[in-house]
Amino acid sequence: MKKAKILIVEDQADIRRLIRWALEDTGHQLYEAPNGSLALDLARTMQPDLVYLDVMMPGGIDGVEVCRQMRADPKLAQALIVMLTADAGQATKTRALEAGANFFLAKPFSPAKLLELTEVLIKKRQQQSAPPDPGP
Repeated sequence: MKKAKILIVEDQADIRRLIRWALEDTGHQLYEAPNGSLALDLARTMQPDLVYLDVMMPGGIDGVEVCRQMRADPKLAQALIVMLTADAGQATKTRALEAGANFFLAKPFSPAKLLELTEVLIKKRQQQSAPPDPGP
């Protein structure tokens, strides 16, 4: 499996560290941003395959808005976006899905679950972007 570019967007440093720790042995390229505006700047530069995106972040741009802006950008629209949220309420899920989120991961989550989800999503992303098999 080709190594992927993963962007971790989370305002709490301890949660960013937990995600990095869970994924550091995978060989994937890991990038981090502590807020929405830095996340968008970084995403435009590195063009992630997968984004772990906190829903609630301080500042002017929350995770739902980051998701919406990524989906509006043709260079970023194909990234898989997993919303991280401690608020598993339906209103939050609805807002995030309407913005273009692919999946949700409720906080707190286990590092093993994060690793498993990452591998499944990277495999899915690579199958989506693979050229069609010409067959015999």
